[in-house]
Amino acid sequence: QVQLVESGGGLVQAGGSLRLSCAASGRTFSTYTTYIMGWFRQAPGKEREFVAGISLRGGRTNYADSVKGRFSISRDSAKNTMFLQMNSLKPEDTAVYYCASRERGYLIRASPSEYEYWGQGTQVTVSS
Repeated sequence: QVQLVESGGGLVQAGGSLRLSCAASGRTFSTYTTYIMGWFRQAPGKEREFVAGISLRGGRTNYADSVKGRFSISRDSAKNTMFLQMNSLKPEDTAVYYCASRERGYLIRASPSEYEYWGQGTQVTVSS
């Protein structure tokens, strides 16, 4: 099993910044079995959507169009931790943000069904 724990959410004004962290642990977690990690978000009444993804060994990244140029995903493989730096936040970024990990395959996928493990989520609220 893999455990993922997010932190760093909160309330921020539009134009502000937040940095989310996702700490991974568990008996089976390693960069030899978990190739991809990603951030998703879900706003009230909406489906969970892809935000950004990263390959743990090669550092490849991918972003949703809505966050390109504002958000940056990174990882510290030695600490099994992934980050999401969010700048120029907008009210429409308000959502619960989840981190997820993927063991099946080497590609960054945007569908939540491609990810096996999920964190509990952290709330991000952007006020106008």
